[in-house]
Amino acid sequence: MTTPAAQRLLDAQRTKTPCPPVRDLIGADDIEAAYAVQREQTELRLRTARIVGHKVGLTSPAVQKQLGVDQPDFGVLFDDMDVSALDPIPVGGLLQPRIEAEVAFLLRADLTGDFTPDDVWNAVDEMAPALEIVDSRIAGWDISIADTIADNASSALFVLGDARVRLDTLRPVDVQMEMSVDGEVVSKGSGAACLGDPLAALAWLAAAARDHGDPLRAGQVVLSGALGPMVPVVPGMEVTATLTGLGTVAANFGEV
Repeated sequence: MTTPAAQRLLDAQRTKTPCPPVRDLIGADDIEAAYAVQREQTELRLRTARIVGHKVGLTSPAVQKQLGVDQPDFGVLFDDMDVSALDPIPVGGLLQPRIEAEVAFLLRADLTGDFTPDDVWNAVDEMAPALEIVDSRIAGWDISIADTIADNASSALFVLGDARVRLDTLRPVDVQMEMSVDGEVVSKGSGAACLGDPLAALAWLAAAARDHGDPLRAGQVVLSGALGPMVPVVPGMEVTATLTGLGTVAANFGEV
């Protein structure tokens, strides 16, 4: 039987109608209850989709300020969320999307049990530039930390750029990001804005995912969190992000 919080979010996605927050059902600060709701929906998604990775959310102070939360969270990435090959990207299935630029990690080893910072470093195969399209089933993005966790960390879609860079050639903390919409710069940031270092975000995620029974695995993609402020997605827009040392990643959005 589906819990009321999960059902509210599922109905919002199904009807394409944002819903009230779920914190009235699970509490605004009950992290464990929120992840339980997330897992419930993950089990339902696994009937039609496959897990390909995880995302860290709310790593940037700018994004935390935008949403009024003060700690990171994580969500699950499914294969049908990867729209890297789509041009344009359809927006008809999204409710109130926003976009942000990130460093993506491609893993070559599991991160289970006890691990050290060196283990986290060695688990990374390559890095890539990425755009994450986040979306909230909660009306007006009126979210507490519990709301966004329950809503799979406000996940929707992601785009990976073509570049693949190894850690021994580029420190992710040194990455500088500039994101443009239709040629106009709308967001700037750096690796240092992502929990101080995208690798720190990866280490946080590895521990959190392990502790919640869903550890990071070899072959998975990790979106390590926004490097700067996110901006609303508008049909017809063209987004390009440049990440120093990683190259560019772009997304074009369709009218429907």
